[in-house]
Amino acid sequence: MATIIAANWKMYKVRGEAYETAKALRQALQKGTKQRDVFLFPPFTAVQVVAEALQGVPNLFMGAQNFYPVEEGAFTGEVSLKMIKDCGADWVLVGHSERRHILNESEAFIAQKTKYAIEHGFGVMLCIGETLAEREAGKLEAVLGSQLKTALTDCPHPAGKLIIAYEPVWAIGTGKVATTAEVDEAHGKVKELLGGIDKELANLPVLYGGSVKPANAAQLLALDNVDGLLVGGASLDAESFYSIITA
Repeated sequence: MATIIAANWKMYKVRGEAYETAKALRQALQKGTKQRDVFLFPPFTAVQVVAEALQGVPNLFMGAQNFYPVEEGAFTGEVSLKMIKDCGADWVLVGHSERRHILNESEAFIAQKTKYAIEHGFGVMLCIGETLAEREAGKLEAVLGSQLKTALTDCPHPAGKLIIAYEPVWAIGTGKVATTAEVDEAHGKVKELLGGIDKELANLPVLYGGSVKPANAAQLLALDNVDGLLVGGASLDAESFYSIITA
């Protein structure tokens, strides 16, 4: 299994900016990726231009940051998987902490989205993680277990279509990074919890997300239980992101 490096551009970059970043990334990737799979999740408006700029790049996968789990209908402001596919992407982020805690997506809705996307042929990068209060209260295992069990118990999991991203909420965009011991312990717990739901799930790749930067990427990737990284702010610059890809 190749190490996975994913970029979540969040609500940054208009189309021209996204295209220039993608072009610069394409040029950098021509130097090599150390046998790594690269995933990009631009904002909706930039998915098509980024997909076009990176068309044909090996081991590169395009995704969208969100979707609504119906084919079409009167859902003002929402985007369907069919629309995302039409723009050149076939992966989606689900359960990101900003969707959970800012936009109030429930565990039940996240489970609905996860199942719907996989049943419709999309790959899902499922994000899980605890708040600082939950960690300090000793609820790490309970919180992660609930998030995983709710999302995956009745969900199909075809090979290569499901990735878990562990992101401690208190370390996202804050500059704080969990210690290597905390990360490795949490990832080990995630894999144990996955195996408890279904033995086949124990082999899913588990990425770390939370203030990942070029300076700490290699240290995080060296951990036994870390299968890759989900990168936020440091992925907005092609040179910075490429240095993480090759860390």
